[in-house]
Amino acid sequence: MQKLPIAKAFMLIEPGPVTLVTTAVGRKKNIMTISWTLVMDFTPKLAFVTGAWNHSFKALMQTKECVIAIPSVDMAETVVRIGTCSGVDIDKFRKFGLTPAKAKAVKAPLIAECIANIECRVIDYVKKHDLFVLEGVRAWIDPDGHKRRTFHAVGDGTFVADGRKMNLRALMAGKIPDGV
Repeated sequence: MQKLPIAKAFMLIEPGPVTLVTTAVGRKKNIMTISWTLVMDFTPKLAFVTGAWNHSFKALMQTKECVIAIPSVDMAETVVRIGTCSGVDIDKFRKFGLTPAKAKAVKAPLIAECIANIECRVIDYVKKHDLFVLEGVRAWIDPDGHKRRTFHAVGDGTFVADGRKMNLRALMAGKIPDGV
């Protein structure tokens, strides 16, 4: 074993794919990039961290809703660029050529080019940690999206694309809910 600086330990427990989070206040739609979205359990509860430094924070606090969109690895450069500019001055949908699609349960838009979208409501905000806890209220998946791979942030500006899927359900003795 080799010593790893404790400040980099988070890089060892990367929880899930890089996501895009959309918000809408009135007619103003925005997109932000979130590198670490936390799945809280086998329910549709999710969480992520963002604070007042982020333009979407105010929309999340005001509307208490968003969409978590899951992009594929072929969108990686666009997703990173979305995260390096502010929606204060630009329409990110227009700038990055993404298609906002109407959601059913929230006002924030889906992103048509993504593999999947989860409409969410904010059910808690933990100020001490700038943690938004969300409940998914509706989910959408591209039927051809299984052919595209997601990508994951390592934490130092590098990313990993997901690979081969392994089915080990038989070893779990029925611990995974049907349809997962």
